[in-house]
Amino acid sequence: MFAGQLISQSIPFLHLDDTAGKALQEMNDFHVSHLPIVADEKYLGLISEEVLLDNDEKSLLQHLHTDFIKPFVRQNDFFLLAVKRARDMHLSVVPVIAEQYELLGVISEDDLFRQLSIFSGIDELGGIIVLEMEKNDFSAGELNRLIESNDAYITQLNSYFDTATQLLTVTIRINKTEISDIVATLQRHEYNIRYYNGEELYQNELQNNLDHLMNYLNI
Repeated sequence: MFAGQLISQSIPFLHLDDTAGKALQEMNDFHVSHLPIVADEKYLGLISEEVLLDNDEKSLLQHLHTDFIKPFVRQNDFFLLAVKRARDMHLSVVPVIAEQYELLGVISEDDLFRQLSIFSGIDELGGIIVLEMEKNDFSAGELNRLIESNDAYITQLNSYFDTATQLLTVTIRINKTEISDIVATLQRHEYNIRYYNGEELYQNELQNNLDHLMNYLNI
């Protein structure tokens, strides 16, 4: 999914002759804390709610130009770059520009999170296994082989380096909800499993809770 495909059709642009009061009203109406400013369709930057609240509501935006911030992505950038911009700069919208800095629109934070959830496959059925390992021990090919040996396959694989532990965390989504055999296979091959979630885990938790209740009631 490219950034240009996620542009909001409703969030407005501001202009240099708009007032701080008008900008704050627009932010309130559209539930954002940033809005883009344009002149002759060219992107000049974002103004934040925080800056506007520090100024008189009658102040013109042209007098606040030193407080503009200028994050953007281009329309053909992969949407994850917009996610990174929003995260790094705590943005409620991310501007999308064309080659000559024409502002095409903005992507809202809500739309970014929605697309990120689709990208991560969060709504797909299946089990999840989270592994922790040294970076040099990671082999997608071996993980795929071990999982396929249990008549399953990987539908999603993500990894990140945890600076706190200095280890690689690998999250695997599998097409099956019954994953106890896969967990056992990975453990036999000395993988460190931090977490897993599948149908049998849920059933085991229900059984454990029932057992505790029966013990409490002396049944």
